[in-house]
Amino acid sequence: MPPRTKTAIACRGKYEREARDAGFHLVAGVDEAGRGSLFGPVFAAAVILSPERPIRGLRDSKILLSERRETLAARVRERATAWAVGAADAFEIDRINIYQASLLAMKRAIAQLFPAPDFLLLDAVLLDLPLPQRALLQGDARSQCIAAASILAKTARDECMGKWDAVFPEFGLARHKGYSTDEHLEALRKHGPTMLHRFSYEPVRGSCPYPVWTGYDQMEVAIVSVAQDVSRSGAESPETGNGASGQAAAAV
Repeated sequence: MPPRTKTAIACRGKYEREARDAGFHLVAGVDEAGRGSLFGPVFAAAVILSPERPIRGLRDSKILLSERRETLAARVRERATAWAVGAADAFEIDRINIYQASLLAMKRAIAQLFPAPDFLLLDAVLLDLPLPQRALLQGDARSQCIAAASILAKTARDECMGKWDAVFPEFGLARHKGYSTDEHLEALRKHGPTMLHRFSYEPVRGSCPYPVWTGYDQMEVAIVSVAQDVSRSGAESPETGNGASGQAAAAV
């Protein structure tokens, strides 16, 4: 039996038209970029496209060449009714996890839109916002306004990585954008992570020379571990116990 060929998904304005036919006028597409990166913020963008000023060639940003992404990003910024970019930094990612941080970045982008949207199209997620919304699987490949948002989020994040590359040239951020390439992993092993790496990601945590990670979701584990060590050593005085707990809390 011959192997199946992958069928390309058409990126059209179908879902935007359906929303407008339902009575909505300002349909915003929302998407993020950088969830899998080991370094820096996760970015998100929100875009309200103008039906009167169509943009040809909108696609999922991940399948576009860099030069084409930049060209389309400029057209989106020029022709869209509204667009905005938001982000959540590495500290927020480590504190609330990458999924929640991605949603936070999306909400920050949406909050900046003017005029404000009355309907949202999102890539496989829903947001706790008082707005009608629709989640589409592979939304960045199927919806033009989500594709436009993915392009803006990706190009904004790539620009950010280029600027941080000048600060941390030993990591090669401009080349791999913070993702877990062989080059990046080797730099982590050689130099250790920076304060802007995501310590909730195992490759970063594993390259850190310190035994206790600073992520909030590990706090209870670290405190319990220290408390058990103190208990096994026979240290029973309140001062010793409080001191150990205080050091664990400060470390995490």
